[in-house]
Amino acid sequence: MEQPDRDEELEYVGFWARVLASLVDTVLLLIVSAPLLWLLVGREAASADGMPGLAELGGVGSLGEFLINYLLPAAAVILFWIYKSATPGKMMLGARVVDADTGAPLTPGQAALRYLGYFVSIIPFCLGLLWVGIDPRKQGWHDKLARTVVVRRKPQPAAFPGRR
Repeated sequence: MEQPDRDEELEYVGFWARVLASLVDTVLLLIVSAPLLWLLVGREAASADGMPGLAELGGVGSLGEFLINYLLPAAAVILFWIYKSATPGKMMLGARVVDADTGAPLTPGQAALRYLGYFVSIIPFCLGLLWVGIDPRKQGWHDKLARTVVVRRKPQPAAFPGRR
């Protein structure tokens, strides 16, 4: 039996599926980061009279807030891309982020460049993210910068018992 080629087995993951995956990832990050932020800032804010001022929030907690809000998500996403080829939201869809040329898992450099590419994609009115909806390979600008694509196996037609 002839082996199907790679283009027949895989499909590019489109805009709305990737939006769903991003929403799942965002909720998971909130589940992890919200309690950490509450431990860092919430106790101080809860004990203050009225709303805390910027000085109280920008003091000791600012390094911790930076680590929780920016470094933790970046590290988590990049590590998921390197070790699992997908974040949990993409795993839920059966999608993987791979090298656009070879289909291999991302290198650490590609993963970091792809993450930084999100900022490039977001700055001009999220145009680089919306690009996924019109690009033939469903690549956003962050994908193009890092030479990556998001793929999943094409769904197989359902087999009915008794039919051949």
